[in-house]
Amino acid sequence: MEMAIAFHKPLNSRLSINPNPNSRRGLCFSSSLLYNCRLPSSPIATTPFKFPFRNSVPAPIKCSVSTETAKEKKRQLMRRRDIRNIAIVAHVDHGKTTLVDAMLKQAKVFRDNQFVQERIMDSNALERERGITILSKNTSISYKDTKINIIDTPGHSDFGGEVERILNMVEGVLLVVDSVEGPMPQTRFVLKKALEFGHAVVVVVNKIDRPSARPDYVINATFELFIELNATDEQCDFQAIYASGIKGKAGLSPENLADDLGPLFESIIRCIPGPRIDKDGALQMLATNIEYDEHKGRIAIGRVHAGVLQKGMDVRVCTTEDACRYARVSELFVYEKFSRVPAETVEAGDICAVCGIDDIQIGETIADKSSGKPLPAIKVEEPTVKMAFSINTSPFVGREGKYVTSRNLRDRLYREIERNLAMRVEDGETADTFIVSGRGTLHITILIENMRREGYEFMVGPPKVINKRVDDKLQEPFEIATVEVPEEHMGSVVELLGKRRGQMFDMQGVGSEGTTLLKYKIPTRGLLGLRNAILTASRGTAILNTIFDSYGPWAGDITTRDQGSLVAFEEGSTTSYALFSSQERGQMFVGPGVDVYKGQIVGIHQRPGDLSLNVCKKKAATNVRSNKEQTVVLDTPLDYSLDDCIEYIQEDEMVEVTPLSIRMCKNPKLAKKTR
Repeated sequence: MEMAIAFHKPLNSRLSINPNPNSRRGLCFSSSLLYNCRLPSSPIATTPFKFPFRNSVPAPIKCSVSTETAKEKKRQLMRRRDIRNIAIVAHVDHGKTTLVDAMLKQAKVFRDNQFVQERIMDSNALERERGITILSKNTSISYKDTKINIIDTPGHSDFGGEVERILNMVEGVLLVVDSVEGPMPQTRFVLKKALEFGHAVVVVVNKIDRPSARPDYVINATFELFIELNATDEQCDFQAIYASGIKGKAGLSPENLADDLGPLFESIIRCIPGPRIDKDGALQMLATNIEYDEHKGRIAIGRVHAGVLQKGMDVRVCTTEDACRYARVSELFVYEKFSRVPAETVEAGDICAVCGIDDIQIGETIADKSSGKPLPAIKVEEPTVKMAFSINTSPFVGREGKYVTSRNLRDRLYREIERNLAMRVEDGETADTFIVSGRGTLHITILIENMRREGYEFMVGPPKVINKRVDDKLQEPFEIATVEVPEEHMGSVVELLGKRRGQMFDMQGVGSEGTTLLKYKIPTRGLLGLRNAILTASRGTAILNTIFDSYGPWAGDITTRDQGSLVAFEEGSTTSYALFSSQERGQMFVGPGVDVYKGQIVGIHQRPGDLSLNVCKKKAATNVRSNKEQTVVLDTPLDYSLDDCIEYIQEDEMVEVTPLSIRMCKNPKLAKKTR
């Protein structure tokens, strides 16, 4: 796309000059201001200065990422100019969903007097409670006669499978980066995937209004990341936008933000190409996501790559050339603003939702009935952590849950892998045990929490890493752990990571807040139970982020827990009298008046090894008192969440999950001798 620019008055712009005259980079121009395109040097040293254009007109410019190649013209494929398909990707908590909120509001998706809650795209109850995005979601806005389909994606590394799938539907991404933290581990992961797909990238430096914002460093670090990931020259010509998602402002320089997100919308239209389509070809649509509706059944979501999809149309559903079946499209929807709108036809290039194909799976192609061919299947990276799910065998089974049998558990787990491509489910050693593998413990605990809320009752074992054997040598997964910690707690955090076989490869100060950023390469085994330990060591001030790096040689033995458990001696109801003497042995999980059973973990022992306690003992009731009644003062019991319990348990322990309770117990099959 070519665009001539004329300036009506002198314009001061910030440029970054590379001292290397042999550099392959040049200056990039936008439609209204000059913007930074960083040049490769190691490290990048840039000198911002004022450069006046006085009555000069730059030559016509070309946005390299949005031009058509000769190969496209040769294949006679065309681009739709009236649609843009984009995914918003970023590290967790860098402000993706808040930015989408502002885009929706400024595109007049809602009425002026309509009440709109914050993070409107986080519609799931779990997402609102945890403050993270778990499932990717579609919406669309209209800007100057162009429809922009927006997909909000998760930022946590455990949900990377969602991001990998979604990139099949789009031509470009908005890479959101925090103005203080800069590129983080998940930023690297999502950018790597986007570049592999050949997508155009617009970099949004978000939270530019933070007091310790350092936009020059962030842009340079992001450009370095592009170079590290072997981006092409065209991809390195990224447009930089500076924004404050919460205020709904954006601009082409950090000091000069517009009153709205206009510069961001303009950059999307200009630098992200429209979908490349074969308008007259045979129908092809890849099912990238699956939703379920009680009335409509399974709904397949994806982008039409070629041809035209019509309501009531007979189609072929293909996995491979040989594995095909026939079906009919009963209903068709497109995304307009914040809802699905019925449609009669959908042309190639647009994202739509298809009803009527009850057995469709993610990765299958909806193709023309007579001449359709399947598109390449979706591939995602392998899981690295596994957990054992089994039926509830505690004495309290069936008190709270609706689904308690192994058949219920099996059906629910196998239903999950239909829409969750990054997860695996296998049958265990016994008929009532199943092995669930995922990207990380959070990936699996979100499934556990959802099942619990649906009325399921079951038990889960401790997380274990999935090892590999390469040339008869044992290899285990390693992850990059990034810890943001105040300087006064840095020593204890470094000691903790060292005990877990972590190797530091980077340390730097962040902003003016006295915070240090530590980067480690650490075995995934060493991360199990680490989050709570780091919070304890830093008094709740540290932030830990991790992402899978690669498989490497076995790092050696790691001790993750030094203390044993306090175990209930018999079934009954806890009493203040018994707990008062028990709390001298360690920290308790239960208060008075709580039903417990034999083998249930009721506290943390202050020493190694387990200890059996009678927490249900009652005080002998006699009529004669030789001394005054002793006042019983109980410590506040520890309140462990589901994630905390799964981090705490060891090999011979399990977590009992029911709709109303989360308990830990000793595994009766692996019960060790307790003192």
